[in-house]
Amino acid sequence: MKTALERFEASILNCRKCPRLTAWREEVAMTKRRAYMDQVYWGKPVPGFGDPQARVMIIGLAPGAHGSNRTGRMFTGDASGNFLFPALYRAGFANQEHAHKQGDGLILRDAFISAICRCPPPQNKPTRQEIANCLTYLYEEICLLSKLQGFVALGRIAFDGILRLYKSRGTRLPKMDFGHGAFYRLGAGLPWLLCSYHPSRQNTQTGRLTEPMFDGIWRQVKDLLFTPSSM
Repeated sequence: MKTALERFEASILNCRKCPRLTAWREEVAMTKRRAYMDQVYWGKPVPGFGDPQARVMIIGLAPGAHGSNRTGRMFTGDASGNFLFPALYRAGFANQEHAHKQGDGLILRDAFISAICRCPPPQNKPTRQEIANCLTYLYEEICLLSKLQGFVALGRIAFDGILRLYKSRGTRLPKMDFGHGAFYRLGAGLPWLLCSYHPSRQNTQTGRLTEPMFDGIWRQVKDLLFTPSSM
């Protein structure tokens, strides 16, 4: 029997709410990148994945056109994932460093990975309406993660999306600004929010986000999860 979370993730696969994103993900899946011409692209909305008992939810921007849109799993098959998963492994949130494709043995522990948008936007720039269309899916995942304690927002768009989600549901939030390592409590009974620069190639190759900086984020997550006051 599938769990409620598994049934929900399967329901995302047929989404065509955003005509522009639907057309783009399918065009990329058909034309492909030369290095992957022998592969069958996923070409559908990408569901979240991870531990259904997770206490931390990692939220990115959207699937990579030739990463998750190819492999069908968040942060899998691109440079961002090549930086993220080794860090999760070092921190004990993943059982292995590599993430190449579905079925490669990767297991997340106490962590669940999702995104603001489930389809790759051209130039990584979704519209406000496209974000709004997808935030309903993120909210469903949050509700289904019964042990959730906190979010890690990878990048400003993820940060803004989380705030927009809660504000749209009537939550009054304190003033918050994005910054690497910035930490906020969203309110009584709500998850906390920790910010990190996105592990994009642009950030990691320029040194804006370094391995020690990223490891520091995951050490902070572990401290928060095992501090009674953070419950």
